[in-house]
Amino acid sequence: MWSPLDYLLSALYYILPAYVANMTPVVFGGGKPIDLGKNFVDGKRILGDHKTIRGFLSGVLAGTLVGVFQGRPLCGLLLSLGAMLGDMMGSFFKRRVDIKPGESAPLLDQEGFVMVALALCMPFEPLTLMEILIIVLITPPLHLLANMLAYLLGFKGVRH
Repeated sequence: MWSPLDYLLSALYYILPAYVANMTPVVFGGGKPIDLGKNFVDGKRILGDHKTIRGFLSGVLAGTLVGVFQGRPLCGLLLSLGAMLGDMMGSFFKRRVDIKPGESAPLLDQEGFVMVALALCMPFEPLTLMEILIIVLITPPLHLLANMLAYLLGFKGVRH
Protein backbone atom coordinates (compact mmCIF):
# COMPACT_ATOMS: atom_id res chain seq x y z
CA MET A 1 0.00 0.00 0.00
CA TRP A 2 1.35 3.40 -1.00
CA SER A 3 1.74 6.22 1.47
CA PRO A 4 0.96 9.86 0.62
CA LEU A 5 4.71 10.46 0.30
CA ASP A 6 4.96 7.63 -2.24
CA TYR A 7 2.24 9.26 -4.36
CA LEU A 8 3.92 12.68 -4.08
CA LEU A 9 7.33 11.36 -5.13
CA SER A 10 5.85 9.30 -7.95
CA ALA A 11 3.91 12.31 -9.27
CA LEU A 12 6.96 14.58 -9.12
CA TYR A 13 9.13 11.99 -10.86
CA TYR A 14 6.52 11.56 -13.58
CA ILE A 15 6.06 15.27 -14.34
CA LEU A 16 9.72 16.30 -13.91
CA PRO A 17 10.50 16.41 -17.67
CA ALA A 18 7.60 18.87 -18.17
CA TYR A 19 8.73 21.03 -15.24
CA VAL A 20 12.29 21.14 -16.57
CA ALA A 21 11.07 21.90 -20.10
CA ASN A 22 8.90 24.74 -18.79
CA MET A 23 11.76 26.32 -16.81
CA THR A 24 14.54 25.95 -19.37
CA PRO A 25 13.52 28.77 -21.77
CA VAL A 26 13.79 31.27 -18.91
CA VAL A 27 17.54 30.57 -18.88
CA PHE A 28 18.28 29.51 -22.47
CA GLY A 29 15.52 31.28 -24.42
CA GLY A 30 15.67 34.54 -26.30
CA GLY A 31 16.32 35.23 -29.93
CA LYS A 32 13.86 34.98 -32.79
CA PRO A 33 10.19 34.77 -31.78
CA ILE A 34 8.54 31.51 -32.77
CA ASP A 35 5.66 33.48 -34.34
CA LEU A 36 8.24 35.43 -36.40
CA GLY A 37 6.64 38.69 -35.22
CA LYS A 38 3.43 37.96 -37.11
CA ASN A 39 -0.08 38.95 -36.09
CA PHE A 40 -3.15 36.71 -35.97
CA VAL A 41 -6.32 37.52 -37.94
CA ASP A 42 -7.45 39.72 -35.03
CA GLY A 43 -4.45 42.01 -35.58
CA LYS A 44 -2.74 40.96 -32.32
CA ARG A 45 0.54 39.09 -32.07
CA ILE A 46 0.15 35.35 -32.34
CA LEU A 47 2.35 34.58 -29.32
CA GLY A 48 4.64 37.53 -28.62
CA ASP A 49 8.36 38.08 -28.26
CA HIS A 50 8.74 35.89 -25.17
CA LYS A 51 8.06 32.65 -27.04
CA THR A 52 11.20 31.98 -29.04
CA ILE A 53 12.53 29.25 -31.27
CA ARG A 54 15.58 28.81 -29.03
CA GLY A 55 13.37 28.68 -25.92
CA PHE A 56 11.08 26.07 -27.46
CA LEU A 57 13.92 23.86 -28.67
CA SER A 58 15.94 24.18 -25.45
CA GLY A 59 12.87 23.30 -23.38
CA VAL A 60 12.05 20.22 -25.44
CA LEU A 61 15.69 19.11 -25.42
CA ALA A 62 16.24 19.62 -21.68
CA GLY A 63 13.02 17.87 -20.70
CA THR A 64 13.67 15.02 -23.10
CA LEU A 65 17.13 14.55 -21.60
CA VAL A 66 15.55 14.28 -18.16
CA GLY A 67 13.25 11.59 -19.55
CA VAL A 68 16.24 9.76 -21.06
CA PHE A 69 18.04 9.83 -17.70
CA GLN A 70 14.87 8.52 -16.06
CA GLY A 71 14.77 5.66 -18.57
CA ARG A 72 11.55 6.95 -20.18
CA PRO A 73 12.66 8.72 -23.36
CA LEU A 74 9.26 8.66 -25.09
CA CYS A 75 7.41 10.24 -22.19
CA GLY A 76 10.31 12.61 -21.61
CA LEU A 77 9.83 13.85 -25.18
CA LEU A 78 6.03 13.92 -24.95
CA LEU A 79 5.95 15.68 -21.57
CA SER A 80 8.49 18.25 -22.78
CA LEU A 81 6.74 18.84 -26.09
CA GLY A 82 3.39 19.05 -24.29
CA ALA A 83 4.78 21.56 -21.80
CA MET A 84 6.08 23.80 -24.57
CA LEU A 85 2.88 23.51 -26.64
CA GLY A 86 0.71 24.12 -23.57
CA ASP A 87 2.73 27.20 -22.67
CA MET A 88 2.40 28.50 -26.23
CA MET A 89 -1.35 27.88 -26.17
CA GLY A 90 -1.52 29.91 -22.98
CA SER A 91 0.34 32.76 -24.66
CA PHE A 92 -1.97 32.58 -27.66
CA PHE A 93 -5.05 32.92 -25.42
CA LYS A 94 -3.42 35.68 -23.36
CA ARG A 95 -2.77 37.72 -26.52
CA ARG A 96 -6.41 37.32 -27.55
CA VAL A 97 -7.65 38.86 -24.27
CA ASP A 98 -4.98 41.59 -24.20
CA ILE A 99 -2.82 40.20 -21.40
CA LYS A 100 0.66 41.46 -22.18
CA PRO A 101 3.67 39.12 -22.49
CA GLY A 102 5.12 38.44 -19.05
CA GLU A 103 1.88 39.36 -17.26
CA SER A 104 0.27 36.69 -15.13
CA ALA A 105 -2.87 34.78 -16.05
CA PRO A 106 -3.66 32.78 -12.92
CA LEU A 107 -4.14 29.05 -13.50
CA LEU A 108 -3.56 29.37 -17.26
CA ASP A 109 0.15 30.01 -16.66
CA GLN A 110 0.46 27.37 -13.97
CA GLU A 111 -1.73 24.56 -15.30
CA GLY A 112 -1.86 24.95 -19.08
CA PHE A 113 1.57 23.47 -19.74
CA VAL A 114 0.91 20.56 -17.36
CA MET A 115 -2.48 19.67 -18.86
CA VAL A 116 -1.12 19.38 -22.40
CA ALA A 117 1.95 17.48 -21.18
CA LEU A 118 -0.22 14.97 -19.32
CA ALA A 119 -2.58 14.61 -22.28
CA LEU A 120 0.32 13.61 -24.55
CA CYS A 121 2.07 11.21 -22.17
CA MET A 122 -0.73 9.52 -20.24
CA PRO A 123 -1.80 7.23 -23.11
CA PHE A 124 1.68 5.67 -22.88
CA GLU A 125 2.27 5.91 -19.11
CA PRO A 126 -1.02 6.26 -17.25
CA LEU A 127 -1.22 7.88 -13.81
CA THR A 128 -3.50 7.17 -10.90
CA LEU A 129 -6.14 9.72 -10.03
CA MET A 130 -4.18 10.53 -6.86
CA GLU A 131 -1.04 11.30 -8.85
CA ILE A 132 -2.99 13.55 -11.24
CA LEU A 133 -4.52 15.43 -8.31
CA ILE A 134 -1.13 15.88 -6.70
CA ILE A 135 0.36 17.27 -9.91
CA VAL A 136 -2.57 19.66 -10.37
CA LEU A 137 -2.36 20.83 -6.74
CA ILE A 138 1.40 21.23 -6.41
CA THR A 139 2.07 22.86 -9.77
CA PRO A 140 0.76 26.38 -8.94
CA PRO A 141 2.87 26.87 -5.79
CA LEU A 142 5.92 25.30 -7.43
CA HIS A 143 5.44 27.51 -10.49
CA LEU A 144 5.19 30.60 -8.29
CA LEU A 145 8.30 29.59 -6.37
CA ALA A 146 10.25 28.97 -9.59
CA ASN A 147 9.18 32.35 -11.00
CA MET A 148 10.20 34.14 -7.81
CA LEU A 149 13.58 32.41 -7.88
CA ALA A 150 14.06 33.28 -11.57
CA TYR A 151 13.23 36.90 -10.76
CA LEU A 152 15.67 37.01 -7.82
CA LEU A 153 18.40 35.48 -9.98
CA GLY A 154 17.76 38.05 -12.72
CA PHE A 155 16.40 35.66 -15.33
CA LYS A 156 12.92 37.21 -15.37
CA GLY A 157 11.99 40.88 -15.35
CA VAL A 158 8.70 40.36 -13.53
CA ARG A 159 7.85 38.50 -10.35
CA HIS A 160 4.59 36.53 -10.32
